[in-house]
Amino acid sequence: MPPLTLLIKPASGLCDMRCTYCFYADVAENREVSSYGIMDMATLENLVRRAFEYAGNSRVTFAFQGGEPTLAGLDFYRALLWMQQRHNTLGAEVQNSIQTNGLSLDAEWAEFFAHNHFLVGLSLDGTKAIHDQNRVDAAGRGTYARVKKAALLLSAAGADFNILCVVTGGLARHGARVFDTLQTDGYRYLQFIPCLDGFGGVKSPHSLTAERWGDFLCAAFDRYYDAIIHGDYVSARPFDNFMELIAGLPPSCCGYTGVCECYFVVESDGGVYPCDFYVLDRYRMGSVNEMCFAGMYSSEPAARFTAESEPVDETCSSCEWFALCRGGCRRHRDPAGDGRLTLNRFCGGYKHFFGYAYPRMLELRKYMRM
Repeated sequence: MPPLTLLIKPASGLCDMRCTYCFYADVAENREVSSYGIMDMATLENLVRRAFEYAGNSRVTFAFQGGEPTLAGLDFYRALLWMQQRHNTLGAEVQNSIQTNGLSLDAEWAEFFAHNHFLVGLSLDGTKAIHDQNRVDAAGRGTYARVKKAALLLSAAGADFNILCVVTGGLARHGARVFDTLQTDGYRYLQFIPCLDGFGGVKSPHSLTAERWGDFLCAAFDRYYDAIIHGDYVSARPFDNFMELIAGLPPSCCGYTGVCECYFVVESDGGVYPCDFYVLDRYRMGSVNEMCFAGMYSSEPAARFTAESEPVDETCSSCEWFALCRGGCRRHRDPAGDGRLTLNRFCGGYKHFFGYAYPRMLELRKYMRM
């Protein structure tokens, strides 16, 4: 079997923050049950057991997100490790990762992640002013100082972690400053992801336009390029993905593959869905408490989800940059019209960026081992 990646939501959409642009809050509002609470031990064991039954001796990645996955508690992850040892009878390689807002992290959490080789994604939106405007706690207070403290704890423990930064319309105005701040603070693994509008294309004060996305990519790429040619490599998605595509390699981000492949997102009740952006009732493929992963992979909702992503807008297929964006993420092409996905809402921004950066991306190939 091929390697298996599971995206797991052990606390469903529960969170101790109230980020103003939270896409999963929008997802939860568009299904019959908004929150499934904390995953119980029986469901976790069914999940682990079925994962190794499906993967055999292939690599299995358990990636925990939310909501806020640390709300499941540290004992939940201790139990996970015990279950992995119990059910991994064929000696598959196991990778564990977690995406966290950092508010619950203390020295014990950090040491656990380091000792057990969890890769940690820490959400931090660049500068203090930008972060505290959008990433607030339940009382409406900014969280920048607490997230920075979490980063220090992870560093002190020797845990591997990267930074995830959500690019809103406001943040996109400050691409160079955001990149400089993160680089100056010593972070070398960065993820920049565009802020999502609501289902149906519903706009918000944080909506990101194609023009702003293109401007952000250009400004941040200038810093990415300069760092690499001066021997101070900083990994930054999506730029790493574009470099992979230029090198003829598959991109590490599914949004640039050209078609949605069904992967397994497991909600806390055991329900399984094909994509983190579409944890919706109509795409529920089954449950780890009732079905094997092979059965869910071949289910009607999985096939339908993939088929819906296949049509390509004619503007894309004839574009000189199609090989680098492949039409983009399905969520950026919703809402569909006449049963077909629309043109990527960031299309103009990508065109501007590729025209601006492509010659230097070709130059960077000699500096990077892909």
